Amino acid sequence: MLSIYNTLTGKKEPYHSLQPKTVRMYVCGVTVYDYCHLGHARSALVFDMIRRYLEYSGYTVKFVKNFTDVDDKIIKRANEQGVSCEEITFKYTQAYYEDMAKLGILPASKEPKATEHMEDIKTLIDKLVKKDIAYQVDGDVYFQVERYPAYGRLSKRRLNDMQAGARVEVDERKRHPMDFALWKSSKPGEPSWESPWGAGRPGWHIECSAMSMRHLGETFDIHGGGMDLIFPHHENEIAQSCGATGKEFARYWIHNGFVQINQEKMSKSLGNFFTIREIFEKSPWPQEETGEMLRYFLLGTHYRSPLDFSDQSLQEAKNALDGFYDLFQRLSETEQRTTCDGELVSTVDRARMAYSQPLDDDFNTPMALAVIQNLRGNVNRLLEQGLSTESRQRARAAFREFGNVLGLFQLVKWQFYQVTLKGFEEVPVRGVEQARVKEVLSETDVEIKLTERNEARKQKNFKKADEIRQFLASHGIVIEDKPDGTSRWKR
Repeated sequence: MLSIYNTLTGKKEPYHSLQPKTVRMYVCGVTVYDYCHLGHARSALVFDMIRRYLEYSGYTVKFVKNFTDVDDKIIKRANEQGVSCEEITFKYTQAYYEDMAKLGILPASKEPKATEHMEDIKTLIDKLVKKDIAYQVDGDVYFQVERYPAYGRLSKRRLNDMQAGARVEVDERKRHPMDFALWKSSKPGEPSWESPWGAGRPGWHIECSAMSMRHLGETFDIHGGGMDLIFPHHENEIAQSCGATGKEFARYWIHNGFVQINQEKMSKSLGNFFTIREIFEKSPWPQEETGEMLRYFLLGTHYRSPLDFSDQSLQEAKNALDGFYDLFQRLSETEQRTTCDGELVSTVDRARMAYSQPLDDDFNTPMALAVIQNLRGNVNRLLEQGLSTESRQRARAAFREFGNVLGLFQLVKWQFYQVTLKGFEEVPVRGVEQARVKEVLSETDVEIKLTERNEARKQKNFKKADEIRQFLASHGIVIEDKPDGTSRWKR
């Protein structure tokens, strides 16, 4: 039974769709005025994974993810570059699609743009004005928060304690400081549309309400986005949508956590702000591999938890994927022994049952990855003892099945470790930082270290055995332990 942590109620709840085996989900997309950063990548990947798992579980998913293509930031960027807003939004919309393709993000069912829904937006504002929940001042229209008594229920804030915050303009014409703009009167040089309140453009919050209700109905199943959107954006969406319809807006609210860089908040002022394309440009690995590495890294932390990005974390994702692709390569080899065919069937069946359990528990991808890692270890063990060609294909199909849910194991070719023959010296690498390349170990050196490690394992000195593994890994040597206590290695 699927359960989801609902930000609205502050607890995990059993998931029940409004329509049997159908999920209608809306996720706030990007404002297209700049390249996407790592935080955008995380949000896109989280909801791509959720959509994939819901479909794997037998749901039909109608997934809507919007583009905000009229906004103060877009206007500012267009003025700075001396071009039209349309040129800015076209450029960065195309860049968004390019970045998402590198990450293996599937297109949404619908990807509406705010500028394509002006009539829907004006109709929704008109409803609020006629119900006396919104008011007009000099061509601007504001939502009156005091007319919606439940304001603050998503963010758990009391209206009397609130202060005007990010993206909320302080204006003495407002009846309450937290009243927010539904329609903004036009200024010279800005894009505008005709309306009953004069020429202007919509506020940010009303765009998402209008687009989501246009494509999913007045009440739908899931609304998602980053935690930074809980207030004011999603709080305001709830107020204006419920105020206009008198119905519940979205039933489950899902929010992903923030991204940190080397344990510091990602920000341009700290100089640790990475766009997705910067990470790909600086990666020492091929683009396709970098995309899977980023996915594996991002899925290695529960979606609601803070995520810390570093060069080391990306390397660890590479190491983990090396282990999988090494197994896939070995599974493609010809083998006549059929010693463990029966055990493989039961091993895969147990893994399939175990795989869904953590994902049903609020999409716990770290635990799901642990299940796949455990399956990898078991298949490696059975492979050493003997598997037929049919069993090898069965094992590969299981990894493909589980991988499709997470967007992993999609590549035919995979490059393993490459050691730079530079000795002990500082060398520039195409990573986010520079790395000290270790002296290349000879085969004799590696075998000596493996003998020491095997002896340590026999004596149950696992601390020493792990230290030797880490030492070899730092020199580009990957170890795979065999059931008989010996180990195989490769560079």
